[in-house]
Amino acid sequence: MHAAERERRIFEALRPTGFVSYRDLEVLLDASPATIRRDLARLEDARQIVRVHGGAKLPEDEEPAAPRLMGTPFDQSITQHLSAKQAIGKAAAALCSPGEGVMIDGGTTTLQMCPHLDGLGLQVLTNSLHIVNALLPQTGTRIVLPSGAVFREQNIILAPAGEESMPRFHAPRLFMGAAAVGPQGAMQADPVLVAAERRLIDRAEEVILLVDSSKFRTQSGTIVCGLDEIDTIITDKDIAPDVAATLRAAGLNVVIC
Repeated sequence: MHAAERERRIFEALRPTGFVSYRDLEVLLDASPATIRRDLARLEDARQIVRVHGGAKLPEDEEPAAPRLMGTPFDQSITQHLSAKQAIGKAAAALCSPGEGVMIDGGTTTLQMCPHLDGLGLQVLTNSLHIVNALLPQTGTRIVLPSGAVFREQNIILAPAGEESMPRFHAPRLFMGAAAVGPQGAMQADPVLVAAERRLIDRAEEVILLVDSSKFRTQSGTIVCGLDEIDTIITDKDIAPDVAATLRAAGLNVVIC
């Protein structure tokens, strides 16, 4: 990745809250600590950022923009491929065992798990206020939230400022979505979302990806994780046979609804 691209991603990460941690930059830039330090020193010399303990922030005279994610807004995405997403969500919920802890990343497909979780007595860590609202009527479901900023287009809580904003929580399984899936792995449109999802992946023993078949036809974005970090992909019957075969050849369990 060349310097101009790294600088673009640094400012994208700074945009929501005005701060980004070194740990998040290592994930976003896939660069060595020495390279990141040089990039930040160059931007500080140009008075575009200020280096602080643990990361970098915008100068005092620059107000951070209201939190906003790149990508399709939730209200638009929820209507797309809805029947496929509902089938995927039901199949994903069937993988949950009574009484266990799970992590459910925000998204229009992971949301479809919620109606099928009632009665399982789960403890759920989620960053999605949509998922919180869906789970609240389930008296036996305990809900855990991270701290962070609310991104209204997705109704999601993200914490680009660093690891300490996540609760001490470990779960056997992480259920997450993606904007696109290709040979490189799962991708998202926004670097802030990538950093937040990486922190969830680091806490999971098993990563289960919920994506409808349309996500295999749009292969662009920032890589969240490689195929080797995904254990199971749940998708719908319209996935191309050659794509499913490629995923299985890579060692993934492919569940087709």
